[in-house]
Amino acid sequence: MASPELAPSPAPSPRKVGETSAPIFVTLGIVAGLVAAIVVGLSASEALIRLGIPDPGPLTTYGLPAVKAAGEVSAVLAIGSLLLAAFLVPPQRSGVLDVGGYRAVRIAGHAAIVWAACALVLVPLTVSDTSGQPLSESIQPANLWKALPQIELAGAWRNTAILAVLLAIGCRLVLRWAWTPALLVLGLATLVPLGLTGHSSSGGSHDVATNSLLWHLGAAALWAGGLIALLAHARRRGEHTDLAARRFSLVATCAFVVMAISGVLNGLVRLPVSELFTSTYGWLLVAKTVALVILGVFGFVQRRRALPALAADPNSRGALIRFAGAEALVFAATIGIAVGLGRTPPPPSDIRPSPAEVYLGYTLDGPPTLARLAFDWRFDLIFGTAAIIAAVVYVLGVRRLRKRGDSWPIGRTISWVLGCAVLLVATSSGLGRYSPAVFSVHMGAHMALSMLAPVLLVLGGPMTLALRALKPAGSDGPPGPREWLLAALHSPVSRFLTHPLVASVLFVGGFYALYLGGIFGATLDAHGAHLLMNLHFILSGYLFYWVVIGIDPAPRTLSPVTKLAMVFGSLPFHAFFGIALMSMGEVMGGWYYRSLALGWNDDLLGDQQLGGGIAWATGEIPLVLVMMALLVQWSRSDKKTATRIDRAAVRDEDAELAAHNAMFAELARRDREAGR
Repeated sequence: MASPELAPSPAPSPRKVGETSAPIFVTLGIVAGLVAAIVVGLSASEALIRLGIPDPGPLTTYGLPAVKAAGEVSAVLAIGSLLLAAFLVPPQRSGVLDVGGYRAVRIAGHAAIVWAACALVLVPLTVSDTSGQPLSESIQPANLWKALPQIELAGAWRNTAILAVLLAIGCRLVLRWAWTPALLVLGLATLVPLGLTGHSSSGGSHDVATNSLLWHLGAAALWAGGLIALLAHARRRGEHTDLAARRFSLVATCAFVVMAISGVLNGLVRLPVSELFTSTYGWLLVAKTVALVILGVFGFVQRRRALPALAADPNSRGALIRFAGAEALVFAATIGIAVGLGRTPPPPSDIRPSPAEVYLGYTLDGPPTLARLAFDWRFDLIFGTAAIIAAVVYVLGVRRLRKRGDSWPIGRTISWVLGCAVLLVATSSGLGRYSPAVFSVHMGAHMALSMLAPVLLVLGGPMTLALRALKPAGSDGPPGPREWLLAALHSPVSRFLTHPLVASVLFVGGFYALYLGGIFGATLDAHGAHLLMNLHFILSGYLFYWVVIGIDPAPRTLSPVTKLAMVFGSLPFHAFFGIALMSMGEVMGGWYYRSLALGWNDDLLGDQQLGGGIAWATGEIPLVLVMMALLVQWSRSDKKTATRIDRAAVRDEDAELAAHNAMFAELARRDREAGR
């Protein structure tokens, strides 16, 4: 790592970036494309018969999976390179990317361009594949313009191309480390449109299938991409290879567990166990499982051999390069199998789903009684898993503090665990199960996610706990999780979001934009929109109460008067929002609720008015409690200030008061002289 006095390391020419590893990247793309084309060739005729569409020709049949596989290899390469630059190798002390990070970001930019190009080519290929027309016809602008609104997968590829172009532009502009985590998030976001479409987005239990696929894609991209980026970094003899290998080993272990669990869940949803060895889809699942096991063995052996060799001699990269190269080839073949699996329809089912099951992914047995809301659970793989992980990690942090002999208030632990419990119940209990189908239940879950859970989570002080539990890197050590958290807290983005006006607008304005702005009614049938709504509720609520309650450190220090003004200012907006819902004469998203064909939910307007009443009644309670807590904090702050002044007066024998009185005495003397 460069010292603060030295100038940033000279950046290499973009033409030379990664040129020694370019053949490896191309080889991996070719392997993935060939495997995908071969797998599709074995199941193409079966897929056409099942789907009942004409043959679009060999150019589409074999070209689509090959291009898709090459694009996905480029996507994981971009994500893995950004993972390397953001968290595996350190930047310079000035915050500018070091040579290794700079090269990784530039490789990510080139890979993002390839990913965008493949996604654009896949738009007409998808139209051709879905319609059965030859590619020469589907690629015509008039046909594309007409087909894009009708073919969901083609629109997903268009959105993927847009995100990939933005990623490529960002990689070209970034030179400082602080932006690389944001680019990594954007890289993972390029996988989301694909994860929300396909087999997992249709049929029964598609909520479980889609959520598990999102976990699966993210873990696979971080594991495979990080491995390829680490291989390229070791081949070009980049600095801190031993540190990058140790950090990536933890990422790979977590990714293996996530891929295994999510893969099993997704497979069980799509295919009965009895047909695992009697269908093409089942055999492909078996092949993918075998590949995952082989990858796990490679990772275990590499952890046992390559990491100790690097620890003994940081220049001993031979074992790492050999094992990583072989593992990368297996990953490329696995990506090809996964692409072929996505092109192969699962065995047909004799069960005809109900309208509710088509939209929700599951059935509802009756109206939302108190017993059903409490005991009719359906675990949410995204937010339910996040709630459990957050609670476990927090408890482990408290345990580390106590082992070290440090104390931690038990009230904060209880508050955090209760907040995680509220998040779990609001998304995975009967409340979460009925939320997409009944507006009043949705509003109850909304209030729990945006008003109750964030208050409890903020009172837990998670950032303070993390800063105390994580070990500092030291003056000469590479930055670690503690330094990353501090950088995030003091970043310009964090300072902007914690501005009182910004935090209040995001918290209160989201209600009006979502419901009264028409977004809610237009996106009710989209699973991705449902996930984004829940995420917005949690994050906007947490941001607002973080600024208001102020237990954790924040970029801005606000006075109690400002905090009270934020709470008082939001109270009438919440009340008016609930009244506005109760006063509406038109049902938001009525087309969606009627399409569910739930006979017991026929009074949609009455249910919407009930939801408005819930928003009006429950939305004020947390804000009033927070306002009372602020008044108590303010009072305690005044008492602490008075106590500190009294102690200072005792120490210096009231020197400050004496000086104050002397000043007034001098002013009085001057006034008397001026009067004379």
